[in-house]
Amino acid sequence: MNIAVWCASQPGTDPAFAEAAAQLGAAIAERGHNLVYGGSKGGLMGTVAGACLGAGGTVTGVTVNVPRIIAERHPGLTLLETTPTLIARKARMIELADAFVALPGGPGTFDEIGDVITLLRAGVSTKPVALINVNGFYDPLAELFARMVRDGVADGSDFEKVLVSAGIEEALDFIGA
Repeated sequence: MNIAVWCASQPGTDPAFAEAAAQLGAAIAERGHNLVYGGSKGGLMGTVAGACLGAGGTVTGVTVNVPRIIAERHPGLTLLETTPTLIARKARMIELADAFVALPGGPGTFDEIGDVITLLRAGVSTKPVALINVNGFYDPLAELFARMVRDGVADGSDFEKVLVSAGIEEALDFIGA
């Protein structure tokens, strides 16, 4: 199984973020799956990839042909693909993945989560999405999902394949890993 992980290219201020990234990377390897991620050696992205590789796993990095991003590529990846734009990068990751997991992240992660949930909602995809809610990071987004349903701008079924999870094992079990 190819599991795309969306997360920050920065470490964040909460040490639990990096701990969760390391645990997720190792768990993906231990379960015999391939990690698909944005290719960076920095932040949570680098931590999840390094942990997966360190546990004997395989990692596919999908990066973009932008000098700053190219300079931050993670060494030792099993496979590295380069795309011309961030939009093409996201599309390629979505194409490669069988499921998606998000750790804490910034605007890019938020964009990527939104796209895969929209694909689910439109019936274009059936690939599950799990958000690992490290120290309540995704509580506001879970509240927004509930409000969307409550206010009638989304249907509860829109989020049936989306889990806001307190733990890595629950998230991986939810996506069928």
